[in-house]
Amino acid sequence: MGNFTVVVCGSPDYAKNLGKRSTASDMTFFDIKSGDATVTFVEPTKYPERLSTLFHAASMADAALVVVDEIGPVLGETIVMLHCVGVRKGWLLLRNYITLDQLAPFLKGTALEGYEPVQDDHAALRELMLGEAAKAGSDEPEGDSCGSVPIDHHFDVKGVGTVILGRVADGHIRKHDAIRVLPGGKDAEIRSIQKHDDDYDWAVKGDRVGLALKGVGAEELDRGMVLTTDPALIERSTLTCVVEVVKYWTTPITEGMVLHVGHWMQFVPAKVEEVSEGADKRRPRVTMQFQKPLAFKPGSKAALAYLEGGKLRVVGTVALE
Repeated sequence: MGNFTVVVCGSPDYAKNLGKRSTASDMTFFDIKSGDATVTFVEPTKYPERLSTLFHAASMADAALVVVDEIGPVLGETIVMLHCVGVRKGWLLLRNYITLDQLAPFLKGTALEGYEPVQDDHAALRELMLGEAAKAGSDEPEGDSCGSVPIDHHFDVKGVGTVILGRVADGHIRKHDAIRVLPGGKDAEIRSIQKHDDDYDWAVKGDRVGLALKGVGAEELDRGMVLTTDPALIERSTLTCVVEVVKYWTTPITEGMVLHVGHWMQFVPAKVEEVSEGADKRRPRVTMQFQKPLAFKPGSKAALAYLEGGKLRVVGTVALE
């Protein structure tokens, strides 16, 4: 089974035309399936009110469908977020007589510069996305598990116990794997794996999964926590790093500022303890203290946001070391 996850931005409720509604919270999920190919559409329902919703939806996506009804601050912030999260594959659906020439200056130099224009044809879009899912088809992995699943939803199911929903962000996992729950390092076990309501013994990067867990209660979990069999994942309560500030950001980063660091499904507040601009003001070196530990694999990249930033709340990116 190949799964393809698409974040649908720009037009509330557009994704309901593309799939069957499933999970709904601050994000709403819609699914389609054809043979072994499945597509998950995720819509940031609470955005623009909550920037975290846009980050979470974008961070789990293989690609983006950006519906452009008007050119304004919300579209601009969406473009910057998709760029900082690194969603480099996508499509532009232009409406209200907006042309690609009008939009091009806002896309230049971003990950969206290579997005392809598509028509407002629901059937054609479904076929396009299912084709991408078919290309992402995967075989059962070989070797021991070494994978990570960030949690986006968690709950207790009567007769089953603790269940989480998430997308395999890296590597692969297997049924009965012993896992660590980060941050915190609690031990648990994967009792069962479901992909789009079908039982499987394994899941690989890109698969959207429901996992029944043993050894941990739903009340002990939170969105952003990571289930992992990868020994390379670490936790940090402080981080010193260089910020790659996006060209549209004009507010200086100062000591005492509270930023949010976004990695996988984590969106963690971090207080700036120290700032050193050096010769390049667009690449300040900062030391941040996290409100709670951040779990990551060294060498990963994270998005950086400032929620008091006005019309643009996305600052840039940082390398996690």
